[in-house]
Amino acid sequence: MTWRMPAETGQHERIWMAFPREGVTLGDTDALRDEGYATWTAVAHAVSEFAPVTMLVDPSELSRARRMLSAQIEILEAPVDEFWMRDSGPTFVVDDERPGVLGAVDWVFNGWGAPEWAEWRRSAEHARVIAAHVGAERISSALVNEGGGIHVDGEGTVLLTETVQLDPRRNPHLDRARVEAEMRRTIGATTAIWLPRGLTRDYDEFGTNGHVDIVATIPSPGRLLLHSQTDPAHPDHHVTEELRAHLTGQTDAAGRALEIVDLPAPSTLRDDEGFVDWSYVNHLVTNDGVIACSFGDEGADATARAILSDAYPGRTVVSVDARPLFDRGGGIHCITQQQPALPKGA
Repeated sequence: MTWRMPAETGQHERIWMAFPREGVTLGDTDALRDEGYATWTAVAHAVSEFAPVTMLVDPSELSRARRMLSAQIEILEAPVDEFWMRDSGPTFVVDDERPGVLGAVDWVFNGWGAPEWAEWRRSAEHARVIAAHVGAERISSALVNEGGGIHVDGEGTVLLTETVQLDPRRNPHLDRARVEAEMRRTIGATTAIWLPRGLTRDYDEFGTNGHVDIVATIPSPGRLLLHSQTDPAHPDHHVTEELRAHLTGQTDAAGRALEIVDLPAPSTLRDDEGFVDWSYVNHLVTNDGVIACSFGDEGADATARAILSDAYPGRTVVSVDARPLFDRGGGIHCITQQQPALPKGA
């Protein structure tokens, strides 16, 4: 069998999320906790206009979830500690030789390198829980990896980051060749394009050490949307210039040179913790919609929507304020995971 991870732009059966629960990620005050619950809920409701949503909910949060979520969102009770479904959940794949079969890659999840603050052991079971619920074939992997650490074009190309898959806190004994072999086995990626690093803030204590899904994505084969920090006062100005130079001339699995489209960052440079990594790259494409991040910057938000509308023609772009997500370490793409639709009649 040959597994293949479809492009995110394909049709989706549903989107998976996890409802927040109390802990270090959600916040240590009532106001912060309420903000987190409200933002996860807002994203779920926005997504549900375009695709069914199933929400994993910890038993301790069932009553709150039932109160806050609309009736159209399915609730699946399961233990939750971290609630970044892109990272703790399965990566869904298909087998083109068996059109009716859905696969679910079960990466090893260790909370982005097992930092002392992370609570991840319950969520490390999410891939198994979800695969069993949907009847998917579970593809076990010994690779420590997260869904936010990869992007694919569905045709054999995968974006990776040296400081993620080769992170000694994740995979201390692996080199590029062994990572690439596992990508080929599990998601059908025949060509890996390696980024040398991610954005500056992502290397802080609560970061992922370079996830690609706030840096670059593939809206269509041969085309790349790349985060662009245009202000020289931000350290990511130099980072994104270097990334652009690195990616220029790279070729995908079909041998195409990448067309790079800049997706400019909002104008805000800092918050109370330092330089921000706010990125419009961290959006979710699902069926006829694009759920985009907004950052309270009317001009930059509008520019991003226009670029995304051009990148995904025929889809409706909807913005959700993602600042509470980025304050907690991620964005809209980070809290969602798509389940591809199988061919009808398969």
